[in-house]
This record gives sequence, structure tokens and C-alpha cells, in this order.
Amino acid sequence: MIFESRPNVVVDGAALAIKSGNAIILKGGKEAQHSNRKLFDVMNAAVERILPAGSISLIETREDVSELLKMHEYIDLMVPRGGSALINHVRSNATMPVVAHDKGLCHIYVHEDADTSKVIPLILNAKVQRPSACNAVETLLVHEKYPQINEIKEALLKAKVEIRGDKEEDFDTEYLANIISMKTVKGIDEAISHIRKHTSHHTESILAKDPSVIEQFLNSLDASALMVNASTRFNDGGELGLGAELGISTSKLHAYGPMGAKEMTTTRFLVKGNGQIRG
Repeated sequence: MIFESRPNVVVDGAALAIKSGNAIILKGGKEAQHSNRKLFDVMNAAVERILPAGSISLIETREDVSELLKMHEYIDLMVPRGGSALINHVRSNATMPVVAHDKGLCHIYVHEDADTSKVIPLILNAKVQRPSACNAVETLLVHEKYPQINEIKEALLKAKVEIRGDKEEDFDTEYLANIISMKTVKGIDEAISHIRKHTSHHTESILAKDPSVIEQFLNSLDASALMVNASTRFNDGGELGLGAELGISTSKLHAYGPMGAKEMTTTRFLVKGNGQIRG
């Protein structure tokens, strides 16, 4: 597993590997190298007497990563978790299957009938509760007939969120900060078209009452989690009942969405017979 920042991933990755019966090699970002090493030492000391040597390993150089990407006979799965540059490098060079945990360019669409008492709290939670998280909303699409467009803008500005949307590249940017792209749309069709064009297949949310509009949204979009009248921040292993997570997969094989211990396993068949033959 190759990941950027967040040294807690050392603990989560090691614990999930142990729980699921895997060995794991971890490579963290250089900006957290000392923290990664300290946490790894703690985890390794806890298991060295009960698990085979090397059950969890930590590497620290790019040269090591380049070597690992060639070792398909020893490594079953490569898991990159970080920005697009990292994901693309691993996908382009790996000789084994890759489950990518890519950027979270998440959208919220506010339909014209959305509950006015819930919209602003939901948007603020999705944007400012933890803006550096991959499941924080980055683009807000609002129906042009929704009655509280100005109130949404005022609430965002009061929360010290910068509003953008003047340039096309704004809608392809994962800000991971108190910045949001905002656009008014004529309806659900335009919202779906926009999301399809810019999605990273992470998390998309609709705030609406009309069951047919909600159903159209759910049936028309492809993401690891689709939310209805809920914050994008709920796309998380802990929130969805998986416990610790390796990350949130934006791939479809074999996991799509949060990866817990179950998603780190696969199936094989053990067949016990008593002389049976196939006819």
C-alpha cells in the first residue's frame, strides 16, 4: 500500500492486514516519514512474537516502490491511496492488479423542492466539518428555482468558504480546503450531465423530496456511494459499519467504496471428497 500523508494509515493498514490474514508492505509520504516509522515500530513490536517476520513491513524510498511494482509473482494487490499523480504512476507501472483510492471530487445537487430547513446544515457539514477529507464536497449544484440560493452563499461565506465557479477547471479541482465550486442548473438533467463530466466516482449526493427525481439521480450516476438527503461525509468505513478502513476505493474490481477487513479477503474452494468422480 502506497499512501500520501496521514500516518494513521500505517496503523489502519497494519491492523486490517493482520485481521484479514494478509501480509502488508506500507509506503507513506515523505512529509510524515518520522511519524510513519514510529507508528510502524509500535505495531511491529506488538506482533513480532506471534506473527512471521515481515508480516508487516515499511519501506521509505521511491526506488523501493519501483522495484515492488515489478514483483507480481510475490505481491497479489497494489493499493495506491492519494492524488491523481500517484494513482496514475502506479496504474501505469504495476504488474499486478491495482485497487485505486483516488481523489474525491464530490458533488451535492440541491433540487428545487429540497427541504429548506436541512439544506444549509448539510452543505456546511459536507464542506467545513473536515475539508481535507476525500469525502468533503467540492462542487455544489443548485436548481435555479431553489428559493434559498442567496442564503446558501451567505452561509458559506460566513463559514469562511471561498466560492468559485468562473472557470471550467474549477469544476475539476479537488480543493481539500475551505473552497467550493458552485453553479446553478436548470434541473436534474443538467445536474446529472455536469456530474458525469466531472465525477471522480467517489461520492455524490442529492437533496430533494420528489421520489422520481431521487430515483433518476440514483439510476443515472456511477459512484462508490450515492447519498440522498445526507452529507457526503458519510462515505466512510466507520460510518458505514466496516470499522477501520484501508481507504475508499474508486475502482470496481474487486472493491468499490470503503475497504474494511472483509474487502481485503477473497474466496477459494476447499473440496473434501470420498471418492466422488465427475460424470
